[in-house]
Amino acid sequence: MATWTYETDPFDDISKVRLLIGDRDIVPTTDAQFSDEEVQVFIALGGSILMGAAKALEAWAASVKTGLASETIGEYSYKNTSPANMLKLADKYAEQDRKTPYITWAEMDLASIGDPEIT
Repeated sequence: MATWTYETDPFDDISKVRLLIGDRDIVPTTDAQFSDEEVQVFIALGGSILMGAAKALEAWAASVKTGLASETIGEYSYKNTSPANMLKLADKYAEQDRKTPYITWAEMDLASIGDPEIT
């Protein structure tokens, strides 16, 4: 059974991804783009919050691309730039993730390594 949450715990991983991608309108649940389970899959596929958000935006952009790209009726003109904007934001999150160090110097415990034995 699919679930949709956001503000119950704004610091959990699913809520963080929802905040990053703008998928916060979950009431009624038909307004949400993704269920919690789908967001969790994006996090698992991406391996981090930022990459999970990037994966979700890519999937969302792919679903939007199937719609009308542009339309002109008389003087009225409309161009759907949402997919391009979503993909640009996905690239930004992926770049931020790549620049995030896997481990910082402060986390390294070099004292416990000791001298290697030579045999």
